[in-house]
Amino acid sequence: MTEAILLVGGKGTRLRPLTVHTPKPMVRAAGVPFLTHQLARARAAGVDHIVLATSYLAEVFEPHFGDGSALGLQIEYVTEDEPLGTGGAIRNVASRLTSAPDDPVLVFNGDILTGLDINRLVATHETTGADVSLHLTQVTDPRAYGLVPTDGTGRVLAFLEKPQTPEEIVTDQINAGAYVFRRSVIDTIPQGRPVSVERETFPGLLAAGAHLQGMVDSTYWLDLGTPAAFVRGSADLVLGRAPSPAVPGRCGDRLILPTARVAPDAKLTGGTVVGEGAFVAEGARVFGSTILPGAVIEPGAVITDSLIGARARVGERSVLTGTVIGDGAVVGADNELREGARVWCDARIPAGAVRFSSDQ
Repeated sequence: MTEAILLVGGKGTRLRPLTVHTPKPMVRAAGVPFLTHQLARARAAGVDHIVLATSYLAEVFEPHFGDGSALGLQIEYVTEDEPLGTGGAIRNVASRLTSAPDDPVLVFNGDILTGLDINRLVATHETTGADVSLHLTQVTDPRAYGLVPTDGTGRVLAFLEKPQTPEEIVTDQINAGAYVFRRSVIDTIPQGRPVSVERETFPGLLAAGAHLQGMVDSTYWLDLGTPAAFVRGSADLVLGRAPSPAVPGRCGDRLILPTARVAPDAKLTGGTVVGEGAFVAEGARVFGSTILPGAVIEPGAVITDSLIGARARVGERSVLTGTVIGDGAVVGADNELREGARVWCDARIPAGAVRFSSDQ
């Protein structure tokens, strides 16, 4: 196995305002763009050639990663003029692959943080002779996902859309967003139009009698599609709960990047990250949060499970829980923002303007 496709073209609408200026795979998790973790794990598994299928803000990727040599990879970039969906994106980059028809090609979704044993998935693919092999994971509540039941040998039996009733929940196995394709199967995907690999390609292959193999690996898996999940994923990387060779430092309670400044009595815990050039002032308390480069946390602020955008500022004594502050935004002193709040890029909230408790 030497080749992989990474699908990084999504707009990341559920993550806005984080993705207003930055494509989702380039938002920082544990101090580096999330995509860096995926590339490093692929390289550790023996991949040396990766094609990035880009679309939204495509111009951001190549200036950062270049030809991939710094990561020990050969990286190529293919940009979709119009969004083609997951299947269409895979087909759109096929001309850049060098694998033989029966060779395995890895495919990853660009927003999944996982501890998947990549080599085991490839070995499963090869020993079973499958046309496509899928990483499956088990979840407690599968209602928000498509279900993938398998037989006793792991062969996929069906693809079931999000179940609506308890009777429809026939398995706790879901599609975890990583695949191994037989190279020749990629060429059967229709070209030049949007195709969903989940809703069209896989069910179509199954109906045509192709062998689709599932491999359950539930070591660690997280869809980073929401701000809360992204913040948690970054913290898990710092804490060492999610494996990655790309974390720029030792795993522990906090990660402070070079040129960041933290006051001696500030308290950082729970996998908090402080990015380059950021400043956390005296008396501030930050738990399980990401402070992006250049942000300022003023004295006495309390920040929990939140993401503070690049060059943003959080005022004195403000309390933020489960919130996202966009790049360049300013939250004045003595504000309270709770779960789900999103402050847009460059917005200004005056001192004491938003509260859930008395101002006394």
